[in-house]
Amino acid sequence: MRYFIVFSYFGKPYHGWQRQPNALSVQQVLEESLSIILRKTITVLGAGRTDTGVHAKYMVAHFDVDETVAEVDLMHRLNSILPEDIAISEVYRVAKEAHARFDALERTYEYWITETKNPFYTDLAHYVKNPLNLDLMNKAASILLEYSDFECFSKSNTDVKTYRCQLKKAIWTRKEDKVIFTITADRFLRNMVRAIVGTLLEINAGKLTSEDIKTIIESKNRDNAGFSAPAKGLYLVSIKYPENSKFKDGQ
Repeated sequence: MRYFIVFSYFGKPYHGWQRQPNALSVQQVLEESLSIILRKTITVLGAGRTDTGVHAKYMVAHFDVDETVAEVDLMHRLNSILPEDIAISEVYRVAKEAHARFDALERTYEYWITETKNPFYTDLAHYVKNPLNLDLMNKAASILLEYSDFECFSKSNTDVKTYRCQLKKAIWTRKEDKVIFTITADRFLRNMVRAIVGTLLEINAGKLTSEDIKTIIESKNRDNAGFSAPAKGLYLVSIKYPENSKFKDGQ
């Protein structure tokens, strides 16, 4: 039987999603908790990777088990033993060929920024002293949608086969006491969103112009892009799957 788990986590205590040999990861904690409850070794495969310190308001993973499990009961039992910074919101059975990563159609991230010092956002948002010109940054962000190769925003020495991503949305908005950058694509490269945010912030600061972003992208050189914005402001907020029966009840 294959099950999807929907959950969220506060990323500061973890070295990202993916299990690592000498550092604590969200995947490790979730796998260990499931293994305790189900009394067998459970491997969990996530919809994607988040880097050290990055948060997830909506993450999906799947696991396989020989017998049928009580979905709501498993959710409650997991929440009772997981640390406070990881929370399960749903467990449901899917078809055996459903895959949390490969079947995902698109993913959406948000990057949170505050323009005033706020102790309650110390670990949740990036504080920027310079006033933000959203019109200017949105003009630059719209240029991103004209391209599909984002090697210039990718972390160096990665083992990806392609740097192509289909961007569907890239926009800055103000929401209450935060400025939020929302970006949606079919896939993302390692460090891509943080590199884009850093580049757009340099445009805001006058270090680059909106037109410079074309030259940066076409150069395919990470050194030409801006700094990598801090991980604490980044959130995975949505993952979209096909609307068919494969993803519910395993029918």
